[in-house]
Amino acid sequence: MKKKSKEIEKHKKHDESQSTKSMKRMEKEGPKEIADHIKKIAMDIVNDIEAGKNPRFETKLRGRGNVLFDEDLGIIKLGDKSSTRTFLNIAHARKFMQTMLIMAQTHEYLTHGKTASIREIYYELKHTVGKTGENTFEDQRESDAAIVDLEHSIDTIREKLNVHANPKGTLYGDITLIDRAHHNDTFNCLKLGRGGWSIMSRMEPNEIEIKSVNADYVLVIETSAMYERLVEEDFARKNKAILIGTGGQAARGTRRLIHRLNVEYKLPVYVFTDGDPYGWYIYSVIKQGSMALAAHSRLLACPDAKYIGMTIQDIKDYKLQNVTEKMKPMDLKRAKELMSYDWFQNKPWQEELKMAMEQKVRIEQQALANRSLEFVATEYLPTKIKNKIFLP
Repeated sequence: MKKKSKEIEKHKKHDESQSTKSMKRMEKEGPKEIADHIKKIAMDIVNDIEAGKNPRFETKLRGRGNVLFDEDLGIIKLGDKSSTRTFLNIAHARKFMQTMLIMAQTHEYLTHGKTASIREIYYELKHTVGKTGENTFEDQRESDAAIVDLEHSIDTIREKLNVHANPKGTLYGDITLIDRAHHNDTFNCLKLGRGGWSIMSRMEPNEIEIKSVNADYVLVIETSAMYERLVEEDFARKNKAILIGTGGQAARGTRRLIHRLNVEYKLPVYVFTDGDPYGWYIYSVIKQGSMALAAHSRLLACPDAKYIGMTIQDIKDYKLQNVTEKMKPMDLKRAKELMSYDWFQNKPWQEELKMAMEQKVRIEQQALANRSLEFVATEYLPTKIKNKIFLP
């Protein structure tokens, strides 16, 4: 029995080691390496054609059936199931062509130092094929899907393909960045006024270098109003904190930045959201990743993150009974869904979700203003951080 346990532990350590190596490789890969990956796939297809074989393209299967939660790493991952697409299969031909167009265009971006939004690449590649009357893409959903296929095929994120979506998120605090892609502009985010710095979609090291950070931790804040409140109260300066406002669900660029601050600077990450199923899900996406982006959790997730509030217990502790909101049927349904997720199967979160469903209440961040405008900055957050009052 002991021998078997040792074997299991040995394999577990090997898998963790391989995953760590893979993550480090993915972190370091720049435009040249990514372009080489694309070129290799293209050359394999050319070789198939020259050999008289049916050209093929392989990518990973997406969907819940191929998503799993890795308890050891603390992240949501994509499984090993794959899908093969061939050109001479009439059901695959159109998607195969679309994928080749995306491959060629992203390779062009990478080799010439250009970037494009997912909307721009759609319009750049949209045209009618010869006299067929057939369009390369009928709508952006088709080009988006081809981008995702390519991401999964070469095990990277679209930002490393020099493709991005609309940015969302704000950064404030004593952190100095260098914009390598724009004249090496160097700036400190504590000196950009109260608005801070708008986080870009592409937060890769070859584009945005983190030159220095003078902070004890990162505080991620769900609502723009609470982010602005903490900036106004000078919370970042007084508490040596980096503030990141997500404005709702965190965008990919924002999640990438949080991940980098945690990995590169070993900064603790505390997440502060509304006390409701949607706020708690925002936290879980930052911490474990999401099912939609399961393949990219190693570059986006932050397994060490802690949840700082709001909680149902806060209602009692801070006498906020008069400023709660009633949970709607959709809130209760969402809470029940969270209770079933593998990554919420720990006692503290099960108790939190159970209390919320029993009491049928939710509590917003701004409810703390019932105590005073500055209460969140002078009492609530400092007390929780000092006494480590977190949910895992």
